[in-house]
Amino acid sequence: MSGVLPAPLVSWCALTGSAEQTRALAAALAAVARPGDRMALVGPLGAGKTQFAKGFATGLGIRDVVNSPSFTLMAEYQGRLTLFHQDLYRLAGTAEALAGGLLDERQDEGVTLSEWADRLDDALDPARLTVTIEPLADEQRSIELRGRDEIAVRYIAAARDWQAAGA
Repeated sequence: MSGVLPAPLVSWCALTGSAEQTRALAAALAAVARPGDRMALVGPLGAGKTQFAKGFATGLGIRDVVNSPSFTLMAEYQGRLTLFHQDLYRLAGTAEALAGGLLDERQDEGVTLSEWADRLDDALDPARLTVTIEPLADEQRSIELRGRDEIAVRYIAAARDWQAAGA
């Protein structure tokens, strides 16, 4: 055992009142995205994971229409950084994701957003940022950012700035 403890878990939570506001938050987060970042999008069907991905893509300067890649498993979009948008809903688990080639070195040059990422073993990517989206009444969503290390600190700072700006 190395004796090195993992970085502490940090989190931040906000409420959004519409799909547009969810996309705006995600676009603000995209402004601080760096190559190799990985985000795990978690939440029930219809929570707003794809809306979040659409906003993130807009924030990266992507002009293509971003839809859930349910039947292709991963879509690739070019912007300031390449966005790898995955939908793991149809996968049985980590072994199937690895066998299907959904994790490769190309993603180190862009940002990977994985919808239904709770289907993967957390140990596979401990440095990822987990974005948990829970639908509330009407169009409201609870959005929690949670992670360890620099990635979580960077994205949470951007989210706080977005909120302070009167989102």
